[in-house]
Amino acid sequence: MFSLVRGLEMPSAGKWFLLSALIGIVAGVGAITFQFLVQLVQFLCLGHIAGFPAHDAHADYSPFPEVEGIFSPWYLLLVLTVGGLVAGWLAWQFAPEASGHGTDAAIDAFHNKRGEIRFRTPIIKTIASAVTLGTGGSAGREGPIAQIGAGFGSCLATALKLSARDRRILLAAGMGAGVGAIFRAPLAGALFAGEILYSEAELESDVIMPAAVASTVAYSIFCFSLPPEFRFMPLFGQDLHFDFQSPAELLPYTVLAIILSLGGILYIKVFYGIEKLFHKMPGPGYLKACLGGLATGLVGLGLYFAGNRDVALLSALGGGYGMLQTAFSDIGSVTTSALLAVALAKIVTTGLTIGSGGSGGVFGPSMVIGGCLGGAVGKQLHSIWPALIHQPGSFAVVGMAGFFAGCARAPFSTILMVTEMTGSYRLLLPAMWVSTLCFLLMRRWTLYTKQVPTRLESPAHRGDFIVDVLEGMHVDDVYQKNRKLHLVHEGTSLNDIVHLLAETPQRYFPVVDHQEKLLGIFSAEDVRSYLYDDTIWEIANARDVMNTRVITLTPEDDLNAALTRFTALNIDELPVVSPEDSQKILGILRRKETIAAYNRRRLEHMLTE
Repeated sequence: MFSLVRGLEMPSAGKWFLLSALIGIVAGVGAITFQFLVQLVQFLCLGHIAGFPAHDAHADYSPFPEVEGIFSPWYLLLVLTVGGLVAGWLAWQFAPEASGHGTDAAIDAFHNKRGEIRFRTPIIKTIASAVTLGTGGSAGREGPIAQIGAGFGSCLATALKLSARDRRILLAAGMGAGVGAIFRAPLAGALFAGEILYSEAELESDVIMPAAVASTVAYSIFCFSLPPEFRFMPLFGQDLHFDFQSPAELLPYTVLAIILSLGGILYIKVFYGIEKLFHKMPGPGYLKACLGGLATGLVGLGLYFAGNRDVALLSALGGGYGMLQTAFSDIGSVTTSALLAVALAKIVTTGLTIGSGGSGGVFGPSMVIGGCLGGAVGKQLHSIWPALIHQPGSFAVVGMAGFFAGCARAPFSTILMVTEMTGSYRLLLPAMWVSTLCFLLMRRWTLYTKQVPTRLESPAHRGDFIVDVLEGMHVDDVYQKNRKLHLVHEGTSLNDIVHLLAETPQRYFPVVDHQEKLLGIFSAEDVRSYLYDDTIWEIANARDVMNTRVITLTPEDDLNAALTRFTALNIDELPVVSPEDSQKILGILRRKETIAAYNRRRLEHMLTE
């Protein structure tokens, strides 16, 4: 089977279906394994040692029983500190690229590393992230599972000796499959794979169909690992009954978009400010991650004690989905101040957990921050304008979408992901509105620093755009029609040719007959073999040194065709002939003129952006 793929002896559609399905299987199994490891560490550390109160999303199933214990803040602080140390040491010792938030590493591999990811990276990322999340670190699951899927896609392509382009496609497909499985959002996972690579409104269209197949397979495998009552259920349950009733509601949703954008800018600045601070600190990475775990615990527990030991405030630690579930299902039971406190504390704890060298994603924390901000805005606007805003919880759902859409520069996949996670498709219109506004308002900021603006700036597509630019230009636009061109008559002696070479910088000489019809061509290098035997200078002529196999261009040919011929023949000049008469020579096109024309056009494009 692999030999067929390696040799490309099967149809292209069949090849991509087979490879995408394989990636989907591994991503699905990887999602199951990762989820199990996270829950195992949570059960052993947060549950048994710290007595941390578990509060997750409605359909976030765990095979382990809930631990009935007394919550110990000091044991929680110890667990977080040791968790940071272990996760940091694993990454520092075996795969430094496994620290941080994962998705950025996959994006970087796509653009700058020919889609290559080391085999050990997803394995270390899985274990380190399970430790980080399982011990209460503020991180998400999308980064690790994205890197698991991306890593397998890359390794599969390498094993089959596929091209760099195919490796990149499989990497992105694996990334989308993992996200689609772990968040039970297969459609969003497929679109996420193509959209997350760029910071502008750009899409990597080649990866969408492979990612769709892989995401479908991964999602199905992951769901069938769950008990029947949880299979194919949205992550936050099916009992969320939100609605969009009036176009006038878009006005308060606009206010929400502005607040989410300000919060997103703060989140990004704090996140990378903390990361830069830890980067400047002396000492090995694992000690920094240990310090980050300790600081995360202090911030989370500080909020807990300041809020009169309100357990809901502990959502600043761990996944935090419990607070979101409350905001969706029973927003009246939580205060506006608690929602805002968790959102602001989550910004800090996420920066401390991941920025210090811990391992985990940023999607989950972003959902919590955006949902809490949205819920707080919804509650306040409901108190001001209850006649218009009937369901403040809907602002929490839309806040999730808008916040991450702006921070991650991925509006469409985020809209779909939130609707699939909540089952609230009735909020699609306000989610689109808020996500679009956040995307536009936050244009200068992104959580994923390895994104490039568009395909034009991606090294993965540099060759594509050379072709695109050159195909838009023609030989007639570039070659110099008035340049003095020395044509050599077929009877010209070698002696005259040698003297001609000494008098002109021209390197290639068309040979013509008495009607100036093109017969052949020779270069200065072709004449060199005769220079050491002057006895034949008067005997040999142009016909003896010329090459009759002449590769020509016409003024209508595009510059991509010209550059292809220059490269294939490894020559620097090509004769330009009339389209009506291939023996009527019009001039010479030089390779350096073609490159100079491309560089001018490229500079013009950059100046007009």
